[in-house]
Amino acid sequence: MRSLINVFDLSKEEVGALLDTADDIIANPAKYATACHGKKIATLFFEPSTRTRLSFEAAMLELGGQVLGFEAGGNSSSSKGESVADTARVVSCYADIIAMRHPLAGSAYVASKNASIPVINAGDGSHSHPTQTLADLCTIRRHKHKFDGLTVGFCGDLKYGRTVHSLIQALSRYTGIKIVLISPKELRLPEYVKNETIKANGMEYYETESMTEVIGELDVLYMTRIQHERFASEEEYLRLKDSYVLDMAKMELAKSDLIVLHPLPRVNEISTAVDKDPRACYFEQVLNAKYMRMALILKLLAERDCEAPAEEGEYRTDLVCDNKGCIVTTEQELPHLFRKGVDGKYRCLYCEHRE
Repeated sequence: MRSLINVFDLSKEEVGALLDTADDIIANPAKYATACHGKKIATLFFEPSTRTRLSFEAAMLELGGQVLGFEAGGNSSSSKGESVADTARVVSCYADIIAMRHPLAGSAYVASKNASIPVINAGDGSHSHPTQTLADLCTIRRHKHKFDGLTVGFCGDLKYGRTVHSLIQALSRYTGIKIVLISPKELRLPEYVKNETIKANGMEYYETESMTEVIGELDVLYMTRIQHERFASEEEYLRLKDSYVLDMAKMELAKSDLIVLHPLPRVNEISTAVDKDPRACYFEQVLNAKYMRMALILKLLAERDCEAPAEEGEYRTDLVCDNKGCIVTTEQELPHLFRKGVDGKYRCLYCEHRE
């Protein structure tokens, strides 16, 4: 059974094929209007979501399918204590494919191991959000027509931003990518992402605290929200916060063909004046997410009877994950599993917490 839990569940070639399908859907929507006639998607959202849930539902409806599900965990049997595994088994009796968002890392993986239908990870805590990454790639390619050789800047919260980590992982498959990391020191990209993705793939990268210093070099600028609560002191936050607000003064320093992305929602990190600039692509990103989800639904339904790739690696069962945001802390009789990473350290299979 093929599911999508992490962006690396798809090969580089499969990602390219999904991008091609999305382009065809955009060009020929009538061709796909009944592609999922008689099929149902279950949207299981255990925490609030607007864009992602509606995007999946719109995707299935525009393919001619139907939608069922819930938009908050309190409306499901999880409020009675039902496990994710049991929910996945039950919903498999009603639908053809599942899109699931859950506050605990590893939840979508657990669902995929127990469902008899494909599962799409629509966000599992702070762990992974692969369909957002597919939307990011779609928007980049539609504007730049390539990935190789691009200089991509990431600005804001690079420590906790799951979308930042996923997109860097996806870009690591291409050649000549230069990564520019713009953040306060408190929110720098974690060392394990640098070691296991950037350095392991020989990617050039540069770190700075100044957006104005590097914006003129960038082909893509990926903005994320700076979170007030992440700073050690109010003084440090006040000193730095305006440095990470993208406004028209900073846009004047950028290339004429720069594209600005943001996973949304934004708070104040992009001035609304930038919205009118043709280089602002974050609302187009939202639209592209729908098309990529349409393409993904078609692929996973077509490959429903295909076996998932074998999970390779070296595992340990004698370690215990103490991450309170991990599914292993709440799911009934779920074994603690740690997989060896490229750096030789073991990390939790569900949340990537290090030993």
